[in-house]
Amino acid sequence: MKNLNSSWRSPSNIALVKYWGKYDPQLPANPSLSFTLEESYTETKVEILDEEASEDFDFDVYLDYRKAEDFKPKIQKFFSRIEDELDFLRGRKFTIHTYNSFPHSSGIASSASGMSALALCLLSLSPSGAEMEEGEFFRKASEWSRLGSGSASRSLFGTLALWGKTEGIAESSDEYAIQYQGKIDPVFTSFRDTILLVEKGQKAVSSTAGHGLMNGHPFAQQRFAQAHDNMALLQKILANGDLDKFGNLVESEALTLHAMMMSSQPYFILMKPNTLQILESIWHFRKETQKPLFFTLDAGANVHLLYPESIEQEALDFVNSELKGHLKNGEYICDRVGSGPRKI
Repeated sequence: MKNLNSSWRSPSNIALVKYWGKYDPQLPANPSLSFTLEESYTETKVEILDEEASEDFDFDVYLDYRKAEDFKPKIQKFFSRIEDELDFLRGRKFTIHTYNSFPHSSGIASSASGMSALALCLLSLSPSGAEMEEGEFFRKASEWSRLGSGSASRSLFGTLALWGKTEGIAESSDEYAIQYQGKIDPVFTSFRDTILLVEKGQKAVSSTAGHGLMNGHPFAQQRFAQAHDNMALLQKILANGDLDKFGNLVESEALTLHAMMMSSQPYFILMKPNTLQILESIWHFRKETQKPLFFTLDAGANVHLLYPESIEQEALDFVNSELKGHLKNGEYICDRVGSGPRKI
């Protein structure tokens, strides 16, 4: 058999309504809705070699052209979850080459972009994937992505992606994400996301561990109910383009996420002093200028600055004049709402 290969570029995403807490196998405790990013992506190539394998899944992983042995255990775990659908890989040696457009451990969800790109490559190489229509293909890729990283399920669809069973949206599912089909005011289709790098490197508590601490959390059920309520509210906001209500909901979601961390057992804090300084500066800027500049946070110290395209220059001027001193080496990443993955 000749060498076979597939290459995909898949973006990261930033959740507006957060998912925090999950059940086996990688099912969300509440629905989430995210902006798909454009410039923060992973490019992955899977190549099946004309060599016999020494084990079921015999592969090497390369990140930025260097062997990355520390990535293998997570990928092995992912393979174990879909092994019944990977018979075409058994007995063959293969390689995974991956590249991120953003720095590793920079507060952008590399597991979302990385696992979704890998799932797309594998499904493209599989006999079943070759027979699927486009809609079925991306739904299946989203399901596989979820089994590698929950948030990766949302990276398969452009602009806005919804993951988790949601009241009033019949096609929504815990098994895979879908492209959000509700009405979207044009202001949100060109939103900007400037990612402020407060800290780089490994987090003190991983997201996987944090999700696990929602089991038995004293406020878990109230949080899950709040997320469902916020999903309903956000759908109305996206339709009518109310930026003030959008910012209020998204910032509340971000702070609630971190409140869950700080009230779990054991409790932990991922925000840093500079994170808080930035949030207060954003509130002050908004009060003084009345400009629609908002933030959200992932499970980490870095800040995603969200705003419409119309105030991009003012926002970047604010970052450079007021916020840059709070950033690691003054670094930030300019991104925007994107259109989803593409085959390379």
